[in-house]
Amino acid sequence: MPRDKDYMEGLTKMVRIEIDLPNELRDDLQTVAGSLGIPTLSEAALIALADWTARRKAEIDDKNPSQRYFVNEALDELIGKQSKK
Repeated sequence: MPRDKDYMEGLTKMVRIEIDLPNELRDDLQTVAGSLGIPTLSEAALIALADWTARRKAEIDDKNPSQRYFVNEALDELIGKQSKK
């Protein structure tokens, strides 16, 4: 998939997760999102979750290369799309 493709396109299933954020975390996420031009708090949260997941999976890979996990291509595209901004 090309890097400029919408990360939501082609996904067959999405899981809805609702979370309660402490006000301070919500405010920090909103500040970062605004600074990076991310239009919504939910999009910023999705990017943050994708980034966190990729980092933790990399840690797992470093500890045990036989258990490699490749981050979903859609999440890779999302991270790449945001890093270009």
